[in-house]
Amino acid sequence: MSKNQLFAVACAALLPMLARAQVHYVPTTLNPPGVPREFRGAWIATVGNIDWPSKPGLPAQQQKQELTDLFDRAVRLNLNAIILQVRPACDAIYPSKLEPWSYYLTGKMGEPAHYDPLEFAITEAHKRGLELHAWFNPYRAALLAHKYPISKNHISRTHPEMVVHYGSFLWLDPGEKEVQDYSLRVVMDVVNRYDIDGVHFDDYFYPYKEQDAQKRDLDFPDWQSWKNYHGSGGALSRDDWRRENVDQFVQRVYASIKAAKPWVKFGIAPFGIWQPGYPQQIKGFNAYNVLYCDSRKWLAEGWIDYCCPQLYWAIEPPDQSFPVLLKWWLANNPKHRNIWPGLDAERVGGKWRPEEILNQVRLTRELSGNSPGQVYWSMKSLVAGRSGLGDALAAQAYSAPAVIPSSPWLATNFPPTPKLEVKSSGKLKWKPEGNEKVSVWVLQIKDGANWRTQILPEQVREEKLGSLPEAVALTAVDRCNVASAPAVLQKSVTESNLESPR
Repeated sequence: MSKNQLFAVACAALLPMLARAQVHYVPTTLNPPGVPREFRGAWIATVGNIDWPSKPGLPAQQQKQELTDLFDRAVRLNLNAIILQVRPACDAIYPSKLEPWSYYLTGKMGEPAHYDPLEFAITEAHKRGLELHAWFNPYRAALLAHKYPISKNHISRTHPEMVVHYGSFLWLDPGEKEVQDYSLRVVMDVVNRYDIDGVHFDDYFYPYKEQDAQKRDLDFPDWQSWKNYHGSGGALSRDDWRRENVDQFVQRVYASIKAAKPWVKFGIAPFGIWQPGYPQQIKGFNAYNVLYCDSRKWLAEGWIDYCCPQLYWAIEPPDQSFPVLLKWWLANNPKHRNIWPGLDAERVGGKWRPEEILNQVRLTRELSGNSPGQVYWSMKSLVAGRSGLGDALAAQAYSAPAVIPSSPWLATNFPPTPKLEVKSSGKLKWKPEGNEKVSVWVLQIKDGANWRTQILPEQVREEKLGSLPEAVALTAVDRCNVASAPAVLQKSVTESNLESPR
């Protein structure tokens, strides 16, 4: 008998024994490594068609393609959140019974889009594992410099008594309770009708100062609401009264969101300097006295879930030093809300090199403990070919995915451990346990000594394994970004009987 024949006989004898060796996956106490936590967001501005759509009046399919291209770019950069401007100026990029369709979307204020851009954005973001935060401007009513006709159902036409003309803007008067009620209705209409992950305001409450022809600052024309307040016995100074108007609105928005959907986060991106001199070396614009924003108070009272101070300055110059300001915001956060600074990506390619932003990301991680994060102004600055920043982030700071830091004050329970199984076909399948809604899944697979991590959208329920790894782990992350205990399975080989059958 030849050597080849002998080998064939030996293999034939071994086959029955090998066939009886079975691979199983069994529960184990093996712990996968922790997954990085970091908020990685970008603003998508619709006002002035800054980010999207590229111009007013584009066909719906082109609008959709432009938006999904931005979302796909966010995924490639390992971002995990989009902050989409849905109300640029008392208008809407979604069907609303309260406000007209936005000129920036359709090319004519009040002209319908014939699809629901916000619903589309939410669906496409969630399909990619991205959070979608709806960004509102609470008081800006129109940008007159953009010279678009105002529709008949705009607030300036239906309730002109609530609107003032200030420089190149129409503005709602924050001192009127009817204005606060109106803007709150707009916000809550979206919260109640849409599956958003957050409500977001930027730094505009009372407006930045406009000037007359002689370049002198104009005071905001709220004489009538101030007169009404003062005449009814109000004792605050005019500045304190303005700040109280903003404070009351912020508090009402927070309470209303939590009463309707406790998991929807409320965040504000105030001007990056609370007041000059805080801390002592800081100089610059005074948002406390001009915009009447007491953002330090909002953190102290717990009226927001996250704060994105717009720290649009470099690391080194002392008058507006990025790390000095970030440390101040982190120190003035007694309720431990998430502090995720806004970074000025637009400066890269001009005054800054990508290294400036990369170093700012590093500093947020060093200073922010377990809940770092960044938000970029704006998404167009991260598209391929713009400045090299997006590619630098993907290659260095964001080379691995991250889960958004949790907001534990919003959660009442940890989500239950999901049910996980490995099919004989090599397919991994899972499903949630309990009624807690999942935001994303964290899938970890161990090959040899290394674990690799994927963050998968909530809709995904299975994954094809290329091989049979040593172990697999799955964690459910809920809408408050709180994680379950992981379901962990380890490979086990069993042999029922190595003797030949008789």
